[in-house]
Amino acid sequence: MIILGPLLVIFAIGFFCWLLFLLAALALPPFVGLTIGIWAFHTGAGMLGGIALGLVAGGATFGVGQLALALAPWAWLRLLIILLYVAPATVAGYSATHGIALMAMPSPIWRTIIAVVGAIAVSITAFIRFTGMAAPEPAAQ
Repeated sequence: MIILGPLLVIFAIGFFCWLLFLLAALALPPFVGLTIGIWAFHTGAGMLGGIALGLVAGGATFGVGQLALALAPWAWLRLLIILLYVAPATVAGYSATHGIALMAMPSPIWRTIIAVVGAIAVSITAFIRFTGMAAPEPAAQ
């Protein structure tokens, strides 16, 4: 048991970091869903109504982004749509990495450096993920 405990802690920390950065890379749909869900709850929709409306709003945000990527005729418009989804991921990656670095290191300069590196890593991950979702341009004949 004394060996299993630390291994489970390391596994749990790794799992939660993976989950945190996965959500950071796809930050816009959960953010929209959470915002709409909280708004619905506070306007009287109740707990289930807020959850349902938040899930629908988050799914719709993701679906509208996919549809916009599929129907965008120009490469610069696709890039603009992808950057619209990557910008919140950059902020979420910076915040997540800064929060983790805040627990691990006392120096504010190194925390900021690590947070910027984390933001860049999450931005690249989100960019690659959304670029892979974009439909390829039709070949010119």
